[in-house]
Amino acid sequence: MEYICIGKIINTHGIRGEVKIQSYSDFDELRYRRGNTVYIKKENTYVPMKVKSYRVHKGFALVAFEGNENINMVEQYKQCDIFMDSADRQPLREGEFYRSELVGMTCISENGEEIGTVADVEETLGAQNNLRVRRQDDSTVLIPYVPAFILHVDKEKKTITVNVMEGLL
Repeated sequence: MEYICIGKIINTHGIRGEVKIQSYSDFDELRYRRGNTVYIKKENTYVPMKVKSYRVHKGFALVAFEGNENINMVEQYKQCDIFMDSADRQPLREGEFYRSELVGMTCISENGEEIGTVADVEETLGAQNNLRVRRQDDSTVLIPYVPAFILHVDKEKKTITVNVMEGLL
């Protein structure tokens, strides 16, 4: 089975076993539907958890898992990443990409010069996502993932063509 990271458990919430999740998914209501199974990575082991309930509170997903009825049972999962089975991925519209598809792609300028490799896709609350690009000298730059900067994504060639405006790099 291939796992895809969909969030990080950043804390517990209340005393009834809910966890507060910083989500990396645009499909939380589908991912955390009652009865679905997600996987918590704890010490290099993927622990399957069946979703008991899901709700949103102050911009964070609050999820409870079956068999974990109090805070003492879920505290061990704080700061753990949460995953889904890649087979459960939703198809995306043309021109949309999953984070995991973008990580590892090579960013190039319009004239073909290599900028670096996408190391991460970073979310900003309320704004656009940013590509964290690792350069040849091991430094990193942030490139906003918006049409003004991202001109083309080629999945076959694993490249992202970037409009390099003055001051970007």
